[in-house]
This record gives sequence, C-alpha cells and structure tokens, in this order.
Amino acid sequence: MSSVRDRLFGLTSSKASSAARKFFINTLFDSTFTLLGVVSGSAFVANPDLRIILVTLITSSVALGISSGISVYEAEKLEGARMVYELEEAMLVNLENTVHTKTVHLNALVTSIIVFLTPLGSCLIATLPFAASRLGFVGVELAAWISIGSLLTTLMVVGTIMGRGSPGNPVLRGLRMAFFGVIAFLIGFFLDALI
Repeated sequence: MSSVRDRLFGLTSSKASSAARKFFINTLFDSTFTLLGVVSGSAFVANPDLRIILVTLITSSVALGISSGISVYEAEKLEGARMVYELEEAMLVNLENTVHTKTVHLNALVTSIIVFLTPLGSCLIATLPFAASRLGFVGVELAAWISIGSLLTTLMVVGTIMGRGSPGNPVLRGLRMAFFGVIAFLIGFFLDALI
C-alpha cells in the first residue's frame, strides 16, 4: 500500500509541476502579448496620455491574472478530482478527506497562484519605464521602446530557461518566443497607424 501511495505522490507532484510550467508559459505569452498590444496601441499616438497607458497596462494585467487564475484553479481541481476518482475505483477505497485529495487541492491552489502572479510580473516589467517617464526621467516614446524591449527580453530569457529541460537549442527556443512577440508588436503598431 505504501508503494502505491509513494507512486501516487510522485505522479501528483510530477503532474502538478508540469501543469504549473505549462500554465506559466501560456499565461506569460498571453500577458506579454496583451501588454505589447497596449503599448503599441497607446504610446505611439500623437499625444500619449501616461495615466491612460499605466491604468490600461495595470487593469488588463489584473483582469487577465484573475481570469486565468480562477479558470486554472477550477480546471486543475476537476482534473485532480477525476484522477482521485479513478484511483478510488482501482483501489476500491474512499479517498475523501485524505492526503490525496488535500494534495489535489493544494496543487490546484499553487498552480492558480502562479498563473495569477504571472501577468502582474509582466505588468511590472512593462510599467517601470512609463513610471520613470511620469517622474520626468525619460520621454514617453523612449519609455515605450524600453518597455517593448524589456518585454521581448523577458520572453527570450524565459523561453531559454524553459528550453533547457527539453531537446533542442534553448537559445533558439528563447529567440523564437521573442520573434513571435515582435510579430505581435508590429501588428499592433501598424494597426494603430492605419486606424
């Protein structure tokens, strides 16, 4: 019985860390691309309003964090409950209120917190240059370019770090993530110029 428990905890822990990595990458992409869109659509207009830029960056990040965090929590709880049910059926025991179900809830909670915080981290990176602009250290346009460069660098660094655990060149993975970020920015930039 203890070997079954050990295997279950190993499986749960492995699945939890895999889910956290997957959701982290997805949310990082979503939040960074959203922020690139906000910057490209609001900072390069004739008379950019720093307050509007900052408020839009922050509110969109908070909304995305809440939405993603709640949806991931519910999805992970459902997936964990299904896994526990299948174990109950296989072992012919009731696992309600056991360490197994508590582990499922804890995994869901930790993963959802990571997902909630990810857009806020991206937001901090994106807003710092604009906060410096509001204090008079740099102009708005320069702040926008610094913000964009920081977001693209974040994509590249995270892509490289995450790519170390899988086959292939991790630097190329990081560059590929940054490349898609550049595409997202250019689309927003040209749409802003056209409208």
